[in-house]
Amino acid sequence: MPTKTDLREQLSIPVSGDTSETEAFQSQTLRPILKLQNEIYLMLFQDYAVSKIPDFNSLTTEKKLSFIDQSLRKDHTLRNTFIGMTVGMFTAEEMKIYISDKNIFHKRMITMLIERLKSQMKE
Repeated sequence: MPTKTDLREQLSIPVSGDTSETEAFQSQTLRPILKLQNEIYLMLFQDYAVSKIPDFNSLTTEKKLSFIDQSLRKDHTLRNTFIGMTVGMFTAEEMKIYISDKNIFHKRMITMLIERLKSQMKE
């Protein structure tokens, strides 16, 4: 049976001796999980957006980008859903690292998710 890490694409992001544990975790764990879950994040956000603004798809790109940013920063339920989807893909070892500095990892996750969603809304 495949493990959670087997499901993730191995990204070629160099990690040097100067790299902090937080940066290494971001590169080796968070980014591959975000890439793996990308389609699900997009589907969830699209459903959320249309439930809040029925004509979301007809908004200008600028308004969509602003909505993405505001939603993930201010709507705690949405934010926690995305964080939970990401944390659910951690291994036990990764969970230990995550628990050591949850607030920093939450900020990094949300920032990366915002950028990921925004870049795909532009397409």
